[in-house]
Amino acid sequence: MSKTKTAFFCQNCGYESAKWLGKCPSCNQWNVFVEEVIQKGTDKKENDWKEFSGTDKRLKTISLSEITSGEEKRIVTKDAELNRVLGGGIVPGSLVLIGGEPGIGKSTLFLQDALHLNNITTLYISGEESEQQIKMRADRLKVQNENFYLLTETDTATIFKEIKKLKPQLVIVDSIQTMQSQYVESSPGSVSQIRECAAEFQKFAKETHTPVFLIGHITKDGSIAGPKILEHMVDTVLQFEGDRNYAYRILRTLKNRFGSTAELGIYEMTGEGMREVSNPSEILITQKEDQLSGVAIAATIEGIRPLLIEVQALVTQSVYGTPQRTNTGFDLRRLQLLLAVLEKRGGFHFGVKDVFINIAGGLKVEDPSIDLAVLSALLSSYEDVSLPLHICFAGEVGLSGEIRAVNRIEQRIAEAEKLGFEKIIVSKYNTKGLGKQKTNIEIVALGKVEELYKYLF
Repeated sequence: MSKTKTAFFCQNCGYESAKWLGKCPSCNQWNVFVEEVIQKGTDKKENDWKEFSGTDKRLKTISLSEITSGEEKRIVTKDAELNRVLGGGIVPGSLVLIGGEPGIGKSTLFLQDALHLNNITTLYISGEESEQQIKMRADRLKVQNENFYLLTETDTATIFKEIKKLKPQLVIVDSIQTMQSQYVESSPGSVSQIRECAAEFQKFAKETHTPVFLIGHITKDGSIAGPKILEHMVDTVLQFEGDRNYAYRILRTLKNRFGSTAELGIYEMTGEGMREVSNPSEILITQKEDQLSGVAIAATIEGIRPLLIEVQALVTQSVYGTPQRTNTGFDLRRLQLLLAVLEKRGGFHFGVKDVFINIAGGLKVEDPSIDLAVLSALLSSYEDVSLPLHICFAGEVGLSGEIRAVNRIEQRIAEAEKLGFEKIIVSKYNTKGLGKQKTNIEIVALGKVEELYKYLF
């Protein structure tokens, strides 16, 4: 019998050490090392997947020119948002990790998507809920599927025995933190257990060309629990996020080996599961009767999807010595940069004002093209004059006060026109290729922040 091996692991980043350390050399956190058993005395026999795939996969070195490339066949689900986020559907043999807060709707979304795949044998492995709980959720979703199978088990050896019997075409694991491998003695959820279980599912996925979805928990700071090591092992990382006070949920790509990482899918949480939102711009712009100051509409792009979002600003006289800068869904440093531009180039005294910025609908936006809308909302609130209702903005603002060009302006203009806007303000450097197109929307091209102020007020 081989000797039992132990090692010390950082519970924050997964760094492995032979001895206990006070400070982690990788992430610089203190008192995060825990001793874990990494190998029992039993000999480890690898799972063999020859019988499953019916092919004997022989390892040999081959030339790149011998490999025939072709379009990867994907499993297209009934969920258009998930297809787009994954880059066109589920790739066979891919390992996908989904993270999100407890109760946000991860299990509901993937149970619903699996139930809609009638022509594919799906195995849903749950280590958290009983069969009755999952049945109750499935009844609420009102979807029937004869090819959907359920397994409530946490031991990976038992799971793989069942997989060999059933031969599923899609496997969903809910959640990876509850899985336990018999080759590692530490408790479920520890670094070595998560790493071992993820490695076993990765081997199964790659050797049998079966896609595997791993649902994971997240830590208090919002990163996926079971350090970064889990994100490095998988092909795709999806983040399911949203504010509990809103009915809307966003599925965002953080890593994708088979598509773009800039995509997002939007869902609405209903009593009968998740409903796909095909036109999010209508949700993200509030329908208001009165004209209010401090509100501007920005034309932004997430992945391949143009969105119109509402930017709200409030500028008030500062009561305390130090003015406040509060923002939701927008970068604070970017806000301070825009305030400095207004102070220097426009002569507006924001240094004695409290400034609050909010992106409506709970979105977080990193696209620099919303600078112009943020700036317009700030000026509107400063002057307490409302902006015209049928006007939107797309432009980046530079430090010298110039309005810079943004990419894919045609898509932004088309989206604004589709939603009934009459004018869009863009950079004058963006108008070179726009003269040929005939649009029903008036394109206003400006070069400087001063010109914007004169035009609006």
